[in-house]
Amino acid sequence: MAFMEKPPAGKVLLDDTVPLTAQIEASQSLHSHTEYIIRVQRGVSAENSWQIVRRYSDFDLLNNSLQISSLSLPLPPKKLIGNMEREFIAERQKGLQAYLDVITSHHLLSNCELVKKFLDPNSYSVNYTEIALQHVSMFFRSEPKWEVVEPLKDIGWRIRKKYFLMKVKNQPKERLMLSWADLGPDKYLSDKDLQYAVKLLSSCSHPYIYKVTFATASESSALFIRPFNEKGTLKDLIYKARPKDPFLKKYCNPKKIQGLELQQIKTYGRQILEVLKFLHEKGFPYGHLHSANVVLDGDTCKLLDLENSLLGLPSFYRSYFSQFRKINTLEGIDVHCFGHLLYEMTYGRPPDTIPVDSFPPAPSVSVVSVLESILTCEAMKNGMPTVSRLLQMPLFSDVLLTNSEKPQFKIPTKLKEALKMSKECIEKRLTEEQKLIHQHRRLTRAQSHHGSEEEKKKRKILARKKSKRSAYESAEEHSAKYSNSNNSAGSGASSPLTSPSSPTPPSTAVALNTSLQHVS
Repeated sequence: MAFMEKPPAGKVLLDDTVPLTAQIEASQSLHSHTEYIIRVQRGVSAENSWQIVRRYSDFDLLNNSLQISSLSLPLPPKKLIGNMEREFIAERQKGLQAYLDVITSHHLLSNCELVKKFLDPNSYSVNYTEIALQHVSMFFRSEPKWEVVEPLKDIGWRIRKKYFLMKVKNQPKERLMLSWADLGPDKYLSDKDLQYAVKLLSSCSHPYIYKVTFATASESSALFIRPFNEKGTLKDLIYKARPKDPFLKKYCNPKKIQGLELQQIKTYGRQILEVLKFLHEKGFPYGHLHSANVVLDGDTCKLLDLENSLLGLPSFYRSYFSQFRKINTLEGIDVHCFGHLLYEMTYGRPPDTIPVDSFPPAPSVSVVSVLESILTCEAMKNGMPTVSRLLQMPLFSDVLLTNSEKPQFKIPTKLKEALKMSKECIEKRLTEEQKLIHQHRRLTRAQSHHGSEEEKKKRKILARKKSKRSAYESAEEHSAKYSNSNNSAGSGASSPLTSPSSPTPPSTAVALNTSLQHVS
């Protein structure tokens, strides 16, 4: 097969899910405009940072592109007259900083290509759609029975994964979807094992796994073909979105927020947990559960993108669970992601923050009970339930599954061992990242505590006490030295402190007076 001839070897080492933060450090006025010098940092390490220079017009261009999200973003307004005045520039800088804070803290916006290119142009300078088209064209040279109908632009959140609507030439009414992706930072299978595992997915048969029609991989990327589902994903159902629309348009600001009915929550939840249990028992790592990776076929949920863990792609919710050291296994990741999914099915939107302190009213207290066991601070500190334990909870235990299709997914022993080693490597990288985040958090807390007003007051009090003690000890030492020198001047002489004919020296009097003041 001539698929992807002479591709660049290796995997993409950059994890696109690691958050970027941006701080405007200064501004400089040129002849006709002002430039803002911005320090951008990836993750928690200050060493992994760089400077970019942006004008207001660059911000405005980015903001116009992000209007597809329908979000009201706080970009400061334009000003044609007086925009070079010092006071105005300082005020605008504050506004631009607030704008950066919003887009870098918003989960969907911060992961989109537009924001990444704005903040990190060196890492995101290539045209990924063009690269994907080149690889797909090479594939069709040796597989002429398929042809591309249209690119499905930006329907997914991943920057390095692209989608195309396809058809079979002799079956023009049948629609298929092709996905192409670079290999990611968690790719630990050898090229040979990866190619074998990818092709094995085509033979996987399970009532709650979406069928793969064709799959192949090279040493740098992979390609998959599946039937195109006209109804879209579970996320499309929740958000009442059109499947072909861009990701930001569909999910950033839904017009109507409404959760699913209780029976749907119970049935879909049970089906998803059953397939997760099946994959864990097979030793097949997943870690990529979210509502856009679940396809609806009637009243049946089917899991998508089993290949993501094989390709080493980072999880959609990685920036969330990397904050909690107890979530350090792929099963723990799946349970945490299931909590996000259950919340979204229940309330029609994702949680505002993680962990969740309190839950709005739900269709059943059993729903809240499951959510509390996964998404609260206590759950993330003390440990979450296993997939098997979730299946035993009242919300899911009484759900009757009617599908009689027998699951089939035979994984050879040698590949199982390779998958086990890959899983351990994925978990190890996560643990190391969590350790760095934990250390940074402790250091930040210590610095914040040290710089607090209360601590400053304590340090001032201690400094005054130390100063008084030092002055008192110095006065006593001085007095003792003076007394000893007078006693040794001659025996029988009157004490300088008691003899009326020997007045107290001025310096000693001052010292004693100072000591007495400190003592009192």
